[in-house]
Amino acid sequence: MLSREQELELIDTLRGVHPDEFGLDEELWTRQSLTTLIQRRFELPLDTGAVGAYLRAWGLGPREPRERACGLCVSAVERWVRSEYPGITRAAQEHLAEVYWIGRVRLRGTMPAADVISAVSSRGRVRFMITTPTVDPPLPRDFVLRLSGEEQRTVHLIVDGSWPRNEWPRRLPRRIVLHPLPSCGRAVAA
Repeated sequence: MLSREQELELIDTLRGVHPDEFGLDEELWTRQSLTTLIQRRFELPLDTGAVGAYLRAWGLGPREPRERACGLCVSAVERWVRSEYPGITRAAQEHLAEVYWIGRVRLRGTMPAADVISAVSSRGRVRFMITTPTVDPPLPRDFVLRLSGEEQRTVHLIVDGSWPRNEWPRRLPRRIVLHPLPSCGRAVAA
C-alpha cells in the first residue's frame, strides 16, 4: 500500500505529464502504466488490482451513463442512451473504433487541487491525465488527440456535462468524433 504521503507525491508527479515522458509505452495513464511507475518510483510491488482501487478512490472507473448526469438531466440521459447511443456504437463498429466516455473529477486534499480527466472505454478500460485545475478549463486537445493514439485510431468520444460545447477542442481530425451527453448546462464531476 502507498502511504498518504506517497499517494500525494504520486498525484503531484502525474500532474501535467504523460507516461511516454517516463519512457513508458502509453499515450495516457492506465492502470498498467501507473503500476509500472509506482514500482519504479517507490519500489512497491503493487499489482494492477491494487492500483485500480486507487483509481476508483480517485473517482475513476466505469459508471452508468445516468451517474454522469446531474440530477436534473437523468431522464434526458436515459432517453439519449436508448435513442442515440445505439447509433454511436454501430458507427464505431463499422469503423473498428473505440467508444470512450469522457469526464473529469476534482481531487481534493491535494495541494494544489487536481483535476483528473478520464476516458472510460465501453470495455471498461480507464485512460486519464491529471491537471492543475483552473477556473472552468476547456477539454484539453492533447488529451483528445492522445486517445486516438500514434496509430491514429478512429475514436468516438461521449463528453459529459463537465465541458459545454464551446469548451471542446476545435478542428479535430475526422477520426475523432465527439458526441455530447445531454446536460442542463451545469458542470458535473466525472
